[in-house]
Amino acid sequence: MFREQEEEERGAEDRAKHGGRVRCFPHERGNWATHVYLPYKVQEEFLELLDLLVSHARTYVSSLTAMEEFHISLSQSVVLRYHWINPFVQSLKERLASYDRFFCVANQMKVYTNQNKTRTFIGLEVSAGHFQLLELVSEVDKVMEEFDLPTFYKDPSFHISLAWCVGDLTGSLEGQCLQELQDIVDRFEDSALILRVQWEQIRCKSGNKFFSFPLR
Repeated sequence: MFREQEEEERGAEDRAKHGGRVRCFPHERGNWATHVYLPYKVQEEFLELLDLLVSHARTYVSSLTAMEEFHISLSQSVVLRYHWINPFVQSLKERLASYDRFFCVANQMKVYTNQNKTRTFIGLEVSAGHFQLLELVSEVDKVMEEFDLPTFYKDPSFHISLAWCVGDLTGSLEGQCLQELQDIVDRFEDSALILRVQWEQIRCKSGNKFFSFPLR
């Protein structure tokens, strides 16, 4: 069964540009931005590693901002009409009901940009567990197709985003910086423990609503 949790409404606050970020699609009344993902519950040791990585990366790009929540995406951000939310969630629930919990390892530093290159990210790419993630994406894609929505990227690079900045700054973060960040990960005492993650649930966020789908 899925659990629904509602956040407080943000009122009339315009989040089209928040911290310099730009919407991927225009806000329209009745449209709900929707995303399917695996939530990562952070440990204190992970936050220590995050602080080391972001502090070092800021010597190359000072505007980097650490993420506040962490996950692996199983869908793009798509737009749902309000009356589609319940049938969309029900379809997800049915397709994901038979999947078991699994482990993956996310320990490879990588630099990413969003599709329109308005933001750059540093993240930890999955090096083990790729097959299970592809299976889940296949099920989520089938739900997207039911509702005539965009499916996930071809040949996805599954990852946990750690920090972001405005603009395309891949040139500053790749190469020497990326290698130094990888060295920090490899040397970190608890990295083998904290970067081997057991996924226990899938989550869907639609507007201010959250739905959880426990893995068996």
